[in-house]
Amino acid sequence: MIERTSENVAEGSNVISVTLDANFFFERAVRSLDRFQYDKALKNFRKAVEYEPENPVNHCNMAGILSEMGDYEASNDILIHVLEKIDPAMTECHFYMANNFANMESFEEAERSLVTYLEEDASGEYLAESEELMELLQYELNRPAPLIRIRSREGVVEHDRARTLLEEGKFPQAVKMLEEITKNTPDFLAAHNNLALAYFYMGRFAKAKECLSEVLEQDPGNLHALCNMAIFMQYAGDKEQLAVLLRMLEATVPFHQEHVFKMATTMGILGRHRTAYGHFRRLLKDEEVGGDAGLYHYCAAAASNSSLYNEALRCWRQAAKLDPESAVPGFFLSQLQGAQAEGRPMPLVSYNYQLPFQEQLKQWQGNTDSFTEEMRNNPLLRASFFWALRYGDANTRLQVTEALRWIEDEEMSEVLNGLLAQEPLQEDKLQEAALLSLQRLIGSSPDANAAPQEELPPLSHKGPPEWKEDWQRVLDHTASMMDRRYDAIQKKDAELLWKQFVSDLYPDVPYFRHTGGWAAALEYLTAKLHDRPITYREVAQHYGVSASMVSRYARRISNECDIPGSLPGQETLPSSTENI
Repeated sequence: MIERTSENVAEGSNVISVTLDANFFFERAVRSLDRFQYDKALKNFRKAVEYEPENPVNHCNMAGILSEMGDYEASNDILIHVLEKIDPAMTECHFYMANNFANMESFEEAERSLVTYLEEDASGEYLAESEELMELLQYELNRPAPLIRIRSREGVVEHDRARTLLEEGKFPQAVKMLEEITKNTPDFLAAHNNLALAYFYMGRFAKAKECLSEVLEQDPGNLHALCNMAIFMQYAGDKEQLAVLLRMLEATVPFHQEHVFKMATTMGILGRHRTAYGHFRRLLKDEEVGGDAGLYHYCAAAASNSSLYNEALRCWRQAAKLDPESAVPGFFLSQLQGAQAEGRPMPLVSYNYQLPFQEQLKQWQGNTDSFTEEMRNNPLLRASFFWALRYGDANTRLQVTEALRWIEDEEMSEVLNGLLAQEPLQEDKLQEAALLSLQRLIGSSPDANAAPQEELPPLSHKGPPEWKEDWQRVLDHTASMMDRRYDAIQKKDAELLWKQFVSDLYPDVPYFRHTGGWAAALEYLTAKLHDRPITYREVAQHYGVSASMVSRYARRISNECDIPGSLPGQETLPSSTENI
């Protein structure tokens, strides 16, 4: 550092020595900035750079002044010099350049610089400002930014995609993506919440509650998690805990638009329609969303379900004006007006902005092409079909399952697989319809060499009035041993076969003491029905039983259920006597 004085003075004079260094000129530049004297500030920052040319901060200060003066190109030249010649780790230079390019309306260059900043600095100082700038650039460029590789937004892009899949009713794909996100970023609470919803829609209630518990451990006041937990409690029949949680939620007045909507829809699902109506009314006063036809339908549904019929009529009429092409407002207006004319109460109305499920099915009867097109292009409809499969009554589930066989879609195969793989279905017709639909979908796949799957004999409708513990043990053991080695339809076939066997034996069903032997026989027969190569010895070794036991039990099941051609010729086996 060089020390200079203003004049050569005589010894003992009262003149104060002034040190001319980078700090001196920096302080003078700052004072000039405070007075908005940009020319003087620039001159002093340039002097600071002369004294400390390797200090990147001084260069950036000079670039900042030039930007304030509107000389964006000169500012960027300095920033490029810093990155190339002085300190490549000065990542904020990319953010400054992005702002300069945006001011020059060079939006492509601005986007490139901003993405570079976000890619190179995962915890930078300007992340919040970067989000705002990114929104501006997306608006100007009329497209989203390429943010796939940005560490600072790790999981965000994937989460947005997963949310889209969830909204489209593509639950299996959403689950896969959300599981990966939550594994990599365990503190990403929104991803946990959406994963819980995806699990719930697929009927995986235990996993759904586990996800929510993880969220509430990190953030006990998370409104989305609390609302979702309340819904899960209702479906689980947990009335006591639900009552406590509901009292807390009903006393909550959310502020943010997203939270108001979440609370409104949650209250509607939980049957607190008057509370839901109040929240929806609040949203209608918001200019951003108040012109949405769907929101007017939600408010109308809440009003109708609260017996506020005049308000419901007003809202549906407004929805019809905002969305004249939709049949939904007109349908419910007609229903409500008919109910009022006859002096009867209006049935409960779904909050989904679409025609009632049964009404949609009627419209598509005999017109599979229209149905197929609508299912592929209407995310809400797909979601409602999946929901009906899981929570509809027996007749609705049967209709949906039969309808799905005409949608040649990999996702539909996954949904039907999931339906069959979950808890045993109680309705035999629904089991058969699901299997037939799934087999048709599999048969229509591009693999022309795939062997057609053989159908099991239908279950008898007469059967035992209650299911015994030893019968269920065989089923559980079989399912456990077949897991990961057989697909869902094959495991379901094993279950159906066992139920057929027990049903045919009833009322003279013995006590099944050798669980492993019966389970092994069940797997053996299922494998044969699906043309899988297997021997008695192989399956016996897997289950830890004797091959003779497997042979004998398999023949007993086969003979009782009249399964033609399911067993090979007699194998040479060591003799053994086993009791049931």
